[in-house]
Amino acid sequence: MGMPDLDPDLLKAFVAVADLRSFTRAARLLHRTQSAVSMQIRRLEERLGTALFHRSTVQVELSPAGENLLDYARRILALQAEALASLQAPDLAGIVRLGVMDDYGSQVLPGLLAAFTRSYPQVQVAMETGLTGSMPERLGADLDLVVALHPEGAGEGQFLCRDQPCWATGLGQACHRLDPLPLALYPTGCLFRQWAIRALDQAGRRWRLAFVSHSLAAVAAIAAEGLAVTVVKSTTFPARLRRLDLADGLPPLPAAELRLHRSPGLSRAGVLLAEHLAAALGTAPADPAPFRPHAEAS
Repeated sequence: MGMPDLDPDLLKAFVAVADLRSFTRAARLLHRTQSAVSMQIRRLEERLGTALFHRSTVQVELSPAGENLLDYARRILALQAEALASLQAPDLAGIVRLGVMDDYGSQVLPGLLAAFTRSYPQVQVAMETGLTGSMPERLGADLDLVVALHPEGAGEGQFLCRDQPCWATGLGQACHRLDPLPLALYPTGCLFRQWAIRALDQAGRRWRLAFVSHSLAAVAAIAAEGLAVTVVKSTTFPARLRRLDLADGLPPLPAAELRLHRSPGLSRAGVLLAEHLAAALGTAPADPAPFRPHAEAS
């Protein structure tokens, strides 16, 4: 008996349910009925001979097999998008201006942009990194695409994936026991800074700002030396830090979402880069909007 096929349509449904932890929300995202999405997951599980989710009346969680498949599914969908894109417009040229968070700009995007550039060597991507809270307001002016962080369930744009902010400090360090708690955070306007301060205030935990910087690397370095506690994303958690939680006396933090924002009248190069990022970072829409010709961005 041969190996089972991994149908991309089934993988899209799987990634949507995995990201949203809900068959109902996944169906809404994919523009399908809940029963259709449930059937797709059942077909995928039957092909693989294993359960991909643990279902209950209150939540949907990935099984160990589902956790193992998720990264492969994202890579397969991204490779499919790359292959289709390279065949559809190999001679495409232009400039796409992309805004993204600092950690994604240094850790996640380089590999994705390298794959995109292999398909479209004449397309230039001008990437700006930093706090993304105000970047969507600049779409159409000096940015074409923005990958921004939002509170869970809030914000415009295309949902990509969920993320969980985590308290962190250096390996073997114990500065989280100090009173007041020393913090290494980003400047005013950072969503994680707002959440960290609010959570500590609500928990009645005294704190002080020991270090503030726009640089994720600088903030992480301060935390790694045990000089302060910081907040980082679970998806880009630095190896030199360790997680802190309730057992360490730190209050829980809200969940976050990554969303992709597009400028009106996006160029063909911008549309293809958006689809590439959506496939790699999250769940691409089942029926993307048709491309409408527009002058290339300059």
